[in-house]
Amino acid sequence: MEKVKKITKEMTIAEVIENFPKAAAILMGFGLHCAGCPGAQSETIGEMAANYQMDLDELLESLNKAIKS
Repeated sequence: MEKVKKITKEMTIAEVIENFPKAAAILMGFGLHCAGCPGAQSETIGEMAANYQMDLDELLESLNKAIKS
């Protein structure tokens, strides 16, 4: 299985947290405290950004920057 190298809008929240634990702090910084909620298993990063009316590009940029450091 190939290691995931980048967070995309198609990934579920749970998938992001599982592959990149540092991402949880970034999500919390954006006011998204949903990492442990049941919806995290099926809701994608893209869907979450739309639901919370967030700038998806800004969120993805912050997440991907954090996981590289």
